[in-house]
Amino acid sequence: MTENEKIAELLFPNIKNNAEYYVNKYGKRSLASGAIVTRFAPSPTGYVHMGSLLTAFYDYIFAKQSNGVFYLRIEDTDLERTIVNGVEGIITDLDAFGVNADEGVNLARKSTGKFGPYIQTERKEIYQAFAKELVKKGLAYPCFCTKEELDKIREKQEKNKEVQIGYYGKYATCRNLTYEQIKNKIDAGLKYVIRFKAQANIGDRVKFNDKVRGEIEMADLVNDVVILKSDTMLPPYNLAHAVDDTLMGTTVVIRSNEWLNSVPEHMQLFKALGFEVPEYAHVAFVQKIDEETGTKRKISKRKDPETAVSSM
Repeated sequence: MTENEKIAELLFPNIKNNAEYYVNKYGKRSLASGAIVTRFAPSPTGYVHMGSLLTAFYDYIFAKQSNGVFYLRIEDTDLERTIVNGVEGIITDLDAFGVNADEGVNLARKSTGKFGPYIQTERKEIYQAFAKELVKKGLAYPCFCTKEELDKIREKQEKNKEVQIGYYGKYATCRNLTYEQIKNKIDAGLKYVIRFKAQANIGDRVKFNDKVRGEIEMADLVNDVVILKSDTMLPPYNLAHAVDDTLMGTTVVIRSNEWLNSVPEHMQLFKALGFEVPEYAHVAFVQKIDEETGTKRKISKRKDPETAVSSM
């Protein structure tokens, strides 16, 4: 057993099914020529606002026009901000505007469709299986740094006027810990996150084609981003996006422009997992004039109750 394999078993002793198991379990969708698969994947942290509804319309219409599939996935891994009846509110609001999913979650919180479960907190073992695979490949590792330690790293980078700010390279102090060092820290009860080992260097660029904006070039991912959180061992958006949109067969990811800068991060994760990168379509978000600053900003489901579609 290699050092990385030993680390993977240490971190995930209860994960018995490997990544290949899930890839084979779900398989590929049987689609007609030209059919696309889209998803609306809200988080139950507030009401559905006009911007979210517009994105759901895009997903629904493009799937239906191509004789494809539109499904609803609930991204509820942010447990602290999840609200009571958030899932039911999302489904009720979509139904009121005729945005009915072919697959996904119903009002009873049951998954309908063979690519589920469609609620992310019910997919914890799946995410950990893929995180374990990345650790085995030497592409992910546990990070024991505290918030205070991370703040000190940032302060040092700012003092040195570094071009790149974040957890990377020589600043990624947990990147090359040995099995024994990791075991000792875990035995001591230290908390940790799982980080993805970025595959680019400062100055590297990446190009991709956006179905709305055309060819885009931007800086590649350099920072070692968190892919499993310490408190729950659930993923933030990045790993869940790569795993779910692959296993559920999404062909076009339609989402707000606010996610555009995260494409290099997501592309690296897809490729590290051996997945095909889906097509992206980044659409304009709905804005409003902020009453305090007088400037335009994206509408928020937590700040702008007047934009809730349930009040329309």
